[in-house]
Amino acid sequence: MRQEQQQSERPAGPVALVTGAAGGIGAAVCRTLAEEGARVAAVDREAGALRETVEKLTADGLHAEAFCADVSDSAQVDAAVDAVEQRLGPVEWLVNAAGVLRLGEVVDFTGEDWRTTFAVNVDGVFHVSRAVVRRMVPRGRGALVTVASNAAVTPRTQMAAYAASKAAATMFTRSLGLEVARHGIRCNVVAPGSTDTPMLSSMWHDESGPRATVEGSPEAFRVGIPLGRIARPSQIADAVSFLLSDRAAHITLHLLTVDGGASLGA
Repeated sequence: MRQEQQQSERPAGPVALVTGAAGGIGAAVCRTLAEEGARVAAVDREAGALRETVEKLTADGLHAEAFCADVSDSAQVDAAVDAVEQRLGPVEWLVNAAGVLRLGEVVDFTGEDWRTTFAVNVDGVFHVSRAVVRRMVPRGRGALVTVASNAAVTPRTQMAAYAASKAAATMFTRSLGLEVARHGIRCNVVAPGSTDTPMLSSMWHDESGPRATVEGSPEAFRVGIPLGRIARPSQIADAVSFLLSDRAAHITLHLLTVDGGASLGA
């Protein structure tokens, strides 16, 4: 009862739909936006982990609801967006944070891994953005942020599929922003570097992984992180929050890199 009273007393904030909400950067974005007063529609295909994310937020008196959907499936996306607007109201903020990583050199890379990478990282951004922006256009307002990667502009060994998918998502988002600017809708991109998430740790083979990430790997043509530390998910979420907010009201088509200098400003 106390939690319901806390939520009812809080002024209704914007509805924010966040994909990839079950963990990593997506979960951090959900918390940051909810703490700033947004009503968060948390979307992910992993029902169990998604439920845990939302339960943690609501236990802290924050407004969040779970909507299970696979972003690679356009029908599921359309149904989820309909449900979000029926239950929470018009979506004003969208964050495309769902993503997958498949590692491997191109000569050994499987077609299945390539298709999976693009199905989530590119098709997913297209499906969700289209479904939400279609509803934003008649209302004449809205803001969208796609979480891409610094790999979109910096070649990485064993990451050709991931880098290509994030480059595609980046240019899709900026091109969409050009099309909908006349409707008062802003579209921007946040490009994280190495961030303390399960996706990053999946690339490590032993306890030396974090140090190697910070120091770089000359044999892989990879510089380290000039600031000397791996990003926290909350730091990426802060960048997303800024670009959604009125503080960034005159910013659109922008690519904001948050990688501690790892891509040397590329």
